[in-house]
Amino acid sequence: MHDAAELAADLGDAVMRRAAKVDRNHGEVVAALRKVGCSVQDLSAVGKGCPDLLVGVTCRAHDGVNLLLEVKDGAKPPSARKLTPDQEQWHGHWRGPVAIVTTVDEALDIVREIREGWT
Repeated sequence: MHDAAELAADLGDAVMRRAAKVDRNHGEVVAALRKVGCSVQDLSAVGKGCPDLLVGVTCRAHDGVNLLLEVKDGAKPPSARKLTPDQEQWHGHWRGPVAIVTTVDEALDIVREIREGWT
């Protein structure tokens, strides 16, 4: 079992995988976030349970807020949207929040909540 420091080191040493598997709606979520002014770094190639996206959200009262998002395909049955064992481990050891979204609307709702709550 890894602690948070080991997981962070693993991320820093991660080798990019050839073809990261992403959910069907991954690109739609990224495009929608960028359209509303968020910066988006795709982390899906990192692997090892790391969330799919690092999202920078602008707020009036602050320079911005970083958000980690795990994208799951809401069109799939709930059993197919479960976190993988690596994702469960990563999320369990990460000391900050990670949101799981299944639709563009869910991702945009989180951004809206952050912007409204931090103004």
